[in-house]
Amino acid sequence: MREPGLDRHEWETAWESLEESLHDAPIEALPDVGDLVEEMLQSRGYPIEPTDGETTDSDLVVSYRSAREVTTSVERGDDVDPGDVANAINAYREIYEQLIDRPEN
Repeated sequence: MREPGLDRHEWETAWESLEESLHDAPIEALPDVGDLVEEMLQSRGYPIEPTDGETTDSDLVVSYRSAREVTTSVERGDDVDPGDVANAINAYREIYEQLIDRPEN
């Protein structure tokens, strides 16, 4: 059994280590930031993959999927608009901030 708050501490440490990279090399840092946010969402029980049928995805998941599309394009080496990269980073940052302040389930 994990100690309460251990995930939060690990996530804060990981985010802090990525912050400088986000400023210096945002395109290169984007996949790592996306992976961290995905880990946080999964840990908190959010559905990452779309499901068939009617969906009631939260705004966090919708934002994540949109940012992940940009991240996937970056990972493929596609030419991605810097504004799209900035929007993805901002979406990941907002998701991170919302999840880090939520109590664990």
